[in-house]
Amino acid sequence: MRCDRVWRNARLATLAQDAPGLGVVEPGVVASLDGRIAWVGAEASAPAFEVGETVDCEGRWITPGMIDPHTHLVYGGDRAHEFELRLAGASYEEIARAGGGIVSTMKATRAASEAGLVHAALPRLDALLAEGVTTVEIKSGYGLSTADELKALRAARALAGQRPVTIRATFLGAHALPPEFADDADGYIDLVCREMIPAVAAEGLADAVDAFCEGIGFTAAQTRRVFEAAAAHGLPVKLHAEQLSNLHGAALAAEFGALSADHLEHLDEAGIAAMAKAGTVATLLPGAYYFVRETKAPPIAALRAAGVPMALATDCNPGTSPLTSPLLVMNMAATLFRLTVDECLAGVTRDAARALGLLNDAGTLEVGKRCDLAIWDIERPAELVYRMGFNPLHARVFGGKTTWTR
Repeated sequence: MRCDRVWRNARLATLAQDAPGLGVVEPGVVASLDGRIAWVGAEASAPAFEVGETVDCEGRWITPGMIDPHTHLVYGGDRAHEFELRLAGASYEEIARAGGGIVSTMKATRAASEAGLVHAALPRLDALLAEGVTTVEIKSGYGLSTADELKALRAARALAGQRPVTIRATFLGAHALPPEFADDADGYIDLVCREMIPAVAAEGLADAVDAFCEGIGFTAAQTRRVFEAAAAHGLPVKLHAEQLSNLHGAALAAEFGALSADHLEHLDEAGIAAMAKAGTVATLLPGAYYFVRETKAPPIAALRAAGVPMALATDCNPGTSPLTSPLLVMNMAATLFRLTVDECLAGVTRDAARALGLLNDAGTLEVGKRCDLAIWDIERPAELVYRMGFNPLHARVFGGKTTWTR
């Protein structure tokens, strides 16, 4: 069998959809051809390979490359001062209503050039890649004008030319109300639907459309208008839903066949049932839950019972989750939300791919998918969830090529 590279003497967590648990194969082999997985399975069953390069993994574990399906990686400035305010007792809502929060980041983002936004985002992206991430979703939402939203999306796309990574860009124009539309949320949504979404679609700058459906964001009716505009331009949708209150955003997202509904601390049974029926992924963001000191956790047991896939993400953003460690996200999901080790690992691979509409191309070790691998110096997969502040990544493979090794 012809292939470019073969990784032998490995222990595989394939995360294959039809396999129990993590889909463990040991000892196992992965072979790639033209950036795709050409063969994967037990060493004893491997065919004879006509191979250019063979890598001895020396018993290390291989998982699919990690996927971060919810980030706000492109932005200007930071919000460390707001962290101090929260420590002094101010709430997220109070800071936002006083002109801080997203609008504060908007001002810095508008002032930055596209090149400046790329330069600022690269260290954050590099931190993700250093922990085995091979696919990252990046949202706009800090420009809040047509020109600045397009600028942010172009910066997100440009990052894929700077680093070996797959970038999925999401338009989040309906993130907050800019000052020029103070007290006119419907007027701003008009701009999002009639001007921004058509411009984004015309340039092919986004893979999906998102919105912030919340008391300090936009109503369900306004969110519906955004989703209708997205559908009219052939763009799938996602939603920030039920983070601070229950506006039934998850059910609305499911009505539009959303890829995912994210946060979900205040999700109810009707929302869970709607998500299960629509196949909408629950993307959990334990970093934000931790950082804003939430006390109401997402309904994990009910999501699990309903068979709703659960993805995990950093939610990397300057205000509520300045986090760039998927390894720490897994530990937080296990300790704060009581996810199992298997659920955590699926959450940053298979179900994260599902949340981006990429499951046919990434997220598991299966023939035909991109050969994106993370190779780990561990004795058992639980170490990836159990440890804090420890990175056992041995090598990162993107498209069949080793892009980093210890």
